[in-house]
Amino acid sequence: MRAVIAKLQPALSHLLLIAAGGLTTLAFAPYTLWWLPLLSLALLVFLLQRATTAKQAALSGFSFGLGWFGVGISWVHVSIDQFGGLPLAGSLGLMALLVSYLALFPALASLLSYKLQRPAFTPLLFAACWTITEWLRSWVFTGFPWLSMGYSQTSHGLRDFAPLIGETGISFLLVFSAAALAQLFSQQRAASRYSYAFIAGLLFVLSPQLVTFNGWQYSNKQLSVALVQGNIKQDLRWAPEQEWPTMLKYMDMTRPNFQADLVIWPEAAIPRLEPAAQDFLDNLNRAALYQNTAVISGILDYNSQTEQAWNNLIVLGKRYTDSTDGDYFYGHGNRYSKHHLLPIGEFVPLESLLRKLAPIFDLPMSSFTRGAYVQPNLVANSYHLLPAICFEIAFPAQIAANMTDATQLLLTVSNDAWFGDSIGPHQHLQIAQMRALEFGRPVLRATNNGVTATIDASGNISGTVPQFTEAVLKDELRLSTGTTPYSRFGDKPLWLICGLLLFLFSIIKWRSAKTAVNTI
Repeated sequence: MRAVIAKLQPALSHLLLIAAGGLTTLAFAPYTLWWLPLLSLALLVFLLQRATTAKQAALSGFSFGLGWFGVGISWVHVSIDQFGGLPLAGSLGLMALLVSYLALFPALASLLSYKLQRPAFTPLLFAACWTITEWLRSWVFTGFPWLSMGYSQTSHGLRDFAPLIGETGISFLLVFSAAALAQLFSQQRAASRYSYAFIAGLLFVLSPQLVTFNGWQYSNKQLSVALVQGNIKQDLRWAPEQEWPTMLKYMDMTRPNFQADLVIWPEAAIPRLEPAAQDFLDNLNRAALYQNTAVISGILDYNSQTEQAWNNLIVLGKRYTDSTDGDYFYGHGNRYSKHHLLPIGEFVPLESLLRKLAPIFDLPMSSFTRGAYVQPNLVANSYHLLPAICFEIAFPAQIAANMTDATQLLLTVSNDAWFGDSIGPHQHLQIAQMRALEFGRPVLRATNNGVTATIDASGNISGTVPQFTEAVLKDELRLSTGTTPYSRFGDKPLWLICGLLLFLFSIIKWRSAKTAVNTI
């Protein structure tokens, strides 16, 4: 019996890690059990400390990743299943491929940690390995940094570190703290076991006291906003016969709310290509000017000569308080073109090959041209807004690169109708909350069917409207001034620290191996 248990133990450990990774999803929105990663990651580190081979260590991280992403991004399957045109087996297979790919990154972190292991320094080593591999996840194949552990702390725990070290830094501290918890059960000396746990506890106690060092403060200025949620069904958004009904619907919902300083329509709210929507845009521009306000809307642009398309935001109506350049014309400069395109949805890698395989690789509007990485802020009714369309809000480095001294608000628009009634839109909103915390600026989030919300500069949700309803979110937000340390320095200090840690541990490991060889 004991021999049978010994044979089953590796499989049971991997099943336990898959379950722990899956449960970690509850740490993120809409559940927000912020303390859960401390336990689930501690279990991973606990089992890594008992791994006897590099393969076993890598498989432990891979198992954790299978559960973490298999449950955490299950919402992706909604779009693949409903709009991908694949049979169930094909959509599940594609989803399994995506999850397995993402699970390679915690597997790599676990493998690095095992290869460089110094038992007395496990918390520091594992946190550095985890942070470096998470950076790779945010970069390889244009990046997919979704469900990064730091987002679990948006409302509690280590949230007040965000203006200082950002979500990436919070992830480092959270992983360090989880590893410190696992270290309590190691065979190290008492000083090595308890000192890390003491430091980790101190981090959580210290976090609320850091508010005074966030680098920004509220100003005495306020603005009123109206965010229009049209709730257009995804299968109707690009139907030609629905173009005018959709545009008139947004216009009718906006008309009673022109008294707001800013009116925001979501991503691609206008379902007609910009060159073909000139009359509608000119009328909307005149209406906004007459009401002394500005409208920002998503719209797609297409140049028939170059055969290039862009996913854009444009400003209509009033630009500056004393401005006389209020006429709309096609190609005006007060616009933003999405830079960080979504793979498959907005561009198709190896498209000459993949587009022939299945409808999901040939979706409408899936051949966009990238906008520049750095673009001027939008200016609407004298307010300066830093825009991010949909997926882009998950990339803080891009936000930091476009931040200027004049930036007053962050603006993100999206269409999460692809993902139905899943946890995806809630996680998306949580990511936007973290950007408010990091940069000390209010965030406006306008979506087609939810979650439309306003977020104050402290990262708290100020207002929201129910999902899957036609609604206008009206709110007043206080503006802020100042610059957070994270906005100034970004992740560079953290990359330097992690790089130095891995370099030092590599040198120590090399010297130990050399000494062992010389002894033999």
